[in-house]
Amino acid sequence: MTHVHHFTYGPLTPLFAYIMSCVGSALELLCTSRARAVTGAARMRWLLVAAVSIGGTGIWVMHFIAMLGFTVDGSAVRYDVLMTMASMGVAVAIVGVGLCIVGFGGQRASALLTGGVITGIGVACMH
Repeated sequence: MTHVHHFTYGPLTPLFAYIMSCVGSALELLCTSRARAVTGAARMRWLLVAAVSIGGTGIWVMHFIAMLGFTVDGSAVRYDVLMTMASMGVAVAIVGVGLCIVGFGGQRASALLTGGVITGIGVACMH
C-alpha cells in the first residue's frame, strides 16, 4: 500500500496555510464592515474585494499551500494549471454571490441562510 505524507516539509506548509487563511479572513471582515457603511456601487466594490479576500486568500490559497506539502510515495503529484485556476475562480465567484446576497439582503435571516448555503456549495465545488 502506498504511503501518503501530509507533512512532507514538516509543519511549515500547514502553518503558512493557516496564517494565509487568517490574513484572508481578517481582510474579508474589514472589507465587509466597510461595505456595510456605504450603499450602491461602493457597497458592491467592497463586497467584490471581500470575495477575493475570503474566496481567494482565505479559502483557495490556504488549501493550495497545504496541498503543496502533500506527497505520495512513488507518485508524482501534479496540478493542472487551468483546473487549478478554475477552482480559484469558482471559489471567488460563488463566495461573491453569497456575500452580495447577504450584503444587499438587509438583516433578514433568509438572506443570511441563502448566502451561507450558496457559499458552502461554492467551497464544495472548489474542492
